[in-house]
Amino acid sequence: METRILKSINNLEKEFIELSDKILEKPELGNEEFYACKLHTDLLKKHGFEVEESFMEQETGFKATYDSKKKGPAVAFLSEYDALPGIGHGCGHNMLGTVSTGSGIVLKQIIDDIGGKVVVFGTPAEETSGAKVIYADKGAFDDIDIALVAHPNSEYNESGTSLAMEAIQFEFIGKTSHAASAPEKGINALDATINTFNNINALRQQTKSDARIHGIIKEGGKAANVIPDKCIAQFYVRAASKLYLEELVEKVKNCARGASAAAGTKLEISNFEFSYDNLVTNRTLSDLFTENLRKAGVDKISKARKAYGSLDAGNVSHKCPTIHPYFDITNNREIAAHTVEFRDSTKTDYAYDNMKKTINALVSTAVDVINDEELQHRIREEFERTEK
Repeated sequence: METRILKSINNLEKEFIELSDKILEKPELGNEEFYACKLHTDLLKKHGFEVEESFMEQETGFKATYDSKKKGPAVAFLSEYDALPGIGHGCGHNMLGTVSTGSGIVLKQIIDDIGGKVVVFGTPAEETSGAKVIYADKGAFDDIDIALVAHPNSEYNESGTSLAMEAIQFEFIGKTSHAASAPEKGINALDATINTFNNINALRQQTKSDARIHGIIKEGGKAANVIPDKCIAQFYVRAASKLYLEELVEKVKNCARGASAAAGTKLEISNFEFSYDNLVTNRTLSDLFTENLRKAGVDKISKARKAYGSLDAGNVSHKCPTIHPYFDITNNREIAAHTVEFRDSTKTDYAYDNMKKTINALVSTAVDVINDEELQHRIREEFERTEK
């Protein structure tokens, strides 16, 4: 089977590199990835997948399915392909999506012999309001047995964690007045906004060390001689678990409520982006992937990196066993993601070679799971008992 997987990857290598490079050369922001989406779906259709476009009303999303019609698990690969403003694919999603779609295509060439179903989800806008959140909420992963995705990086890392995150907006409504001649007639929305920040800063001492609260004043008034009647503050609140996030978010909201009451404003609370669940790595699945990476020729694999960011893959991990490891595209040079240098690293022979190794390990992991019912049971058992 290992020889068969490797032969398939080598035969498809040119198509995979072309997919990654074409998306690199024409970057598109989240929910605008029409060109990238079409490249992925065209390739999947070419290789025999049934493709549902505009999946779950996401114009640049898709679900591509190939069912062997034989008993076996449903394996999902998660393709991302959105870019960043100004620097294009500085997060390497051109290659990430290629690895996921490529893995689906390679597994499809084997699955008729071993059983099961392979699904490739096109998941737009990971950098902003990730479609995985919508997919998870609407049940797209309810019949998926394992979900796999691997992200470009400056080294190989095992799948780890991410922080649960809620994006909260506070809109304070006051009353204008002349700030010098009639200040007593005004209700100052900026006072409420500033005191919200002060209250949150006082709260920080009582938060867990892995929690994060960071925000901006998006709108703070129009002129210094006019008491502001409308101000908007936006915050990201993050925590290591969804349970603690819910507790912390309520405290942050109370900071705004208190500030609003003190200033006499009205307060409207909303979410300005989707909220992300914490990533819960399935260790059984992760260890299997790491073992397959080594078989594919990767010698240096670091432990999971300490993460203080958030991923919409976290929402998937609350619905089915999931891993989100990282693979090296920079030849172990410490190049930060979201940079031009990282973007350019996706178009190198070194990155292409590791792309192939990562596809190999992902497909081998899927095959191992499909072929081993006892392993399937252990993966599911861990998922059911792990605290989310």
